[in-house]
Amino acid sequence: MKRRFSDEQIIGMIKEYEAGAKAQEVCRKYGISDATFYKYKAKFGGMSVSDAKKLRVLEDESEPKSRH
Repeated sequence: MKRRFSDEQIIGMIKEYEAGAKAQEVCRKYGISDATFYKYKAKFGGMSVSDAKKLRVLEDESEPKSRH
């Protein structure tokens, strides 16, 4: 599945929110819904970029490989 934002970009959005920006402002700036923002926040909140990279590696390893 193609993702619109990288993990690093998502963490940047969350950092903006944590720095005092309102969730609605962040959503409007990046063109995402409130639900998407809070889904990202639940998954990536409190993570650093290096943590997100480690998570991505683990997720990629656990996905079953498709056979074609």
